[in-house]
Amino acid sequence: MTQSSRRARALWRLVTSATAVVLVGATAGTALADAPATTGPAKNVTRSAAAAGQHKPTPAAPFFFLSGILPSGQMYAYMPDGKGGFDDRSGAYVWPHFRYGVSIDPDLTGYQDGAYHVMDDGALNLWRNGRLKKVATGWGQYNLVFSPGTLGGAKHPDLLARDKQGVLWRFQAKADGSLAPRVKIGLGWKQFTQIAGQGDLTGDAKPDIVVRDKQGVLWLYKGTGDPRKPFASRAKVGPGWNQFNKLVATGDVDSDGHSDLLARDPKGNLWLYKGTGKASSPFTSRVKVGSDFNQYRDLF
Repeated sequence: MTQSSRRARALWRLVTSATAVVLVGATAGTALADAPATTGPAKNVTRSAAAAGQHKPTPAAPFFFLSGILPSGQMYAYMPDGKGGFDDRSGAYVWPHFRYGVSIDPDLTGYQDGAYHVMDDGALNLWRNGRLKKVATGWGQYNLVFSPGTLGGAKHPDLLARDKQGVLWRFQAKADGSLAPRVKIGLGWKQFTQIAGQGDLTGDAKPDIVVRDKQGVLWLYKGTGDPRKPFASRAKVGPGWNQFNKLVATGDVDSDGHSDLLARDPKGNLWLYKGTGKASSPFTSRVKVGSDFNQYRDLF
């Protein structure tokens, strides 16, 4: 099997199944088969993976898909077409007790091959290779969880979580998906209404993030490569970002070697801000890449 075939199959395992799976409660490993969720997006997955070959995905500019969760818990996946847009959505699993999710690249291949799920009861589950495993409890204390990549050169990505007091914590993932004890990154993160980032935005191969404050100003936190202090002082990107109700990063959408940013407005329009790789002006002007995305209660 070729490397591209293995990657396509990894995406296939993650995105879809012949049946929709409904979790009973939030207990890992407890599932019930239901009616088919989709006719099968294998063609889209393979074609999109090939399109991503325009520029080989890396941890600095990874190839992730966009996931949307309906209020019912039904998940849909949108594969990047390698040109700055997305293929038609494909139905995946049903997660009725799902609070929010975090897409990850566990082995830093440049391709998404897993996700962490925070459930309504505070359980943290790892979804990988078609299997669900509980890795922690007590995650109801956090109101935001995300992963921009590996912040200190480790072999596996970091998971970041903000608690209700505004403290940001870093969790180093292990090979089996379990997490090392949390480490405090800093205080005062409650002031931000949106936080997003997947890969490098400034051209130095270190993961960066962007945050939006309550006034609608977008700020860039440049990665340092030091896990003890993973971000430099913030730099202003620009005002006017309160026009969006969701910011989400899925890596390199247009396969140009730079990570990008997606933004959804209240009408459900999805906009792509292409990355430039420059800290002084990390994004180009927005381009509309979709509509009707307000049907989803969360995007990741």
